[in-house]
Amino acid sequence: MSAAVETNDLGRNFGPRTALSGVTLSIRAGEMFALLGPNGSGKTTLFRILSTLLAPSAGRARIGGCDVAGEAMAVRHQIGVVFQSPALDPQLTVEENLRCAGNLYGLRGADLAVRLRAAAGALGLSERLTDRVQSLSGGLQRRVEIAKCLLPRPRVLLLDEPSTGLDPAAREGLRATLERVRHESEVTVVMTTHLLEEAERCDRVAILHRGRLVACQTPAELRGRLGTDVVVVSGRKPEALAARVREMFGWPMSVRGERLRVEVPSGGDAAGRLVSALGRAADSVTVGRPTLEDVFLELTGEPLRGEGEA
Repeated sequence: MSAAVETNDLGRNFGPRTALSGVTLSIRAGEMFALLGPNGSGKTTLFRILSTLLAPSAGRARIGGCDVAGEAMAVRHQIGVVFQSPALDPQLTVEENLRCAGNLYGLRGADLAVRLRAAAGALGLSERLTDRVQSLSGGLQRRVEIAKCLLPRPRVLLLDEPSTGLDPAAREGLRATLERVRHESEVTVVMTTHLLEEAERCDRVAILHRGRLVACQTPAELRGRLGTDVVVVSGRKPEALAARVREMFGWPMSVRGERLRVEVPSGGDAAGRLVSALGRAADSVTVGRPTLEDVFLELTGEPLRGEGEA
């Protein structure tokens, strides 16, 4: 499958500060792709470069074979961009917002009408066209933002933190909508996110840390890198439980409040041996697979959070 987005040794400096360094990626056409990282990881800098708002300091980036710096106008004809901050007029109706956006894209008359109805239908907005945007929920407003970007029929949809500020139900609704849109409209979806559940639903995830790409695989492949299961033990004396596990097994562990989190070798009966060894000293025990947060911690030595977005 051909690449819709490519970066080669991409870098960006802001004075003496390096926000992005040596990032090389190839995103296949039709993928749902996540750029995962905390604030300060460089994902927003990369997003701004791909959307032609920021020139790279080093390396190159291409969308649809066009260079984002040297062929910015050609790139803009291929992308739809949804920024984290809303770009809707709350006093106008959904249809009026879409018509204004269409006019900015140079669309008029019957062509605009056809595209408007198609975009509204794809985003489940056909029955809300006459509603004022200010009356819509956050999730529906996000859909209007995406519908705007579908009007020029882009090949690549760039989304900056699309689920920010949405409740879990709205996030799930938005995810299902994006999944449907990418198949029906045959677009590649590239999103920045710091939300694990959002990244988990993507085809592949690129993990960024302090401006560098540290991994790029499917969520399952990333979790499989650890080769462990995770056992969470609840008890009134977690430090004492930790001392017992450390003495008997020597497995990696951490104490979080009243919970002891232990990484045990996957497969075999390691989890069962741990449960038997703890006996009645544990109030409850749960066994699960590693999360992307576990992967991020293993790869970077830091939790998936930070200050000051790059």
